[in-house]
Amino acid sequence: MKINSKLPDVGITIFSVMSKLAMDNNAINLSQGFPEFNVDSELVALVGKYMREGKNQYAPMQGVDSLRQKIAEKTEAIYGRKTNPETEITVTMGATEALFAAFTAIIKPGDEVLLFEPAYDSYEPAIRLNGGKPVFSQLRYPSYGIDWDQVNSLVSEKTKMMVLNSPHNPSGAILGPKDIEALSEIVESTGIAIVSDEVYEHIVFDELRHESMLRYPSLAARSFVIGSFGKTFHATGWKTGYCIAPPGFTEEFRRIHQYLTYAGNTPIQHAYAEYLNQHDRYLNLSKFYQQKRDTFLDSIKGSRFTPLQCSGTYFQMLEFSEISKDNDLDFAKWLTIEKGVASIPPSVFYHQKTDNKVLRFCFAKNDETLRSAGAILKTI
Repeated sequence: MKINSKLPDVGITIFSVMSKLAMDNNAINLSQGFPEFNVDSELVALVGKYMREGKNQYAPMQGVDSLRQKIAEKTEAIYGRKTNPETEITVTMGATEALFAAFTAIIKPGDEVLLFEPAYDSYEPAIRLNGGKPVFSQLRYPSYGIDWDQVNSLVSEKTKMMVLNSPHNPSGAILGPKDIEALSEIVESTGIAIVSDEVYEHIVFDELRHESMLRYPSLAARSFVIGSFGKTFHATGWKTGYCIAPPGFTEEFRRIHQYLTYAGNTPIQHAYAEYLNQHDRYLNLSKFYQQKRDTFLDSIKGSRFTPLQCSGTYFQMLEFSEISKDNDLDFAKWLTIEKGVASIPPSVFYHQKTDNKVLRFCFAKNDETLRSAGAILKTI
């Protein structure tokens, strides 16, 4: 029996390709974005505690009550927005599931969805699976800022959704107050919904502020805001995220969510709820990762790579135009095979494979790993 694929142009993700290449060549893997260090032993112990207490059956579809309450408390403390855990917060199996449910809740065949490139690679396939039409706006290189005049020209009566990602993967750029002003003007008096991917919300550097949609009532009223405990607590394999959205959005979101995964891991949700009682565990995350960024940048000083501005996430973009004229995919493979450092070529995040001669490196690694990779990069 032959399958007529709904995603005929989609193959294995670049993350799997580069991680396998790193493994096959015993290279330092700075490609896939997962932390090298362990989850806090106290958090691990809490999961065990709730397993032993018998919290091992299905969680409520919308998420464990105590965790949704803690998310609401955190949201109010940081962003000044009161949210109702019963009607506005849903716990999901990671941010990717939350994104898919948000897209499915709104998008109907023929609807246009505005994407900013480079765009994380799960957005476009999920939009297409729901019959939507991606419309692309390129971020300005090398700042990766949004061209709001271009955005305004791309918005039409068919535009039903805009997908924002700040802090931005892969570039490390963040939205600023002027971006919020421009966004608010464009969507005002429209029916455009916003999916705001904010999984790196607690990883913002240099005393800058994360401009969440939740800070702004008019934007929050039209937004699905996606968060991730995996990114915040170094536990990407636990696949626990959440979505904050107004009641009408949440109602439709949950209709989809209940048939995707129904519910997330029960003991892990209870553990996160208790762990969130100590606020410094996420409030100090920016300082932790800023030190990692700076260690990596110090390790490549004197190299022929040129670092671009990184204001958030745990990714650093390095330009290599002085080293090679190869496209970024070929250069990334060469760097992995011949020199032993794996990265991600950002051209894969553009629908036209735009190549700016840069690579993305993950610095969510131990300092020794970062220094070892830097020492190699300085030899090139």
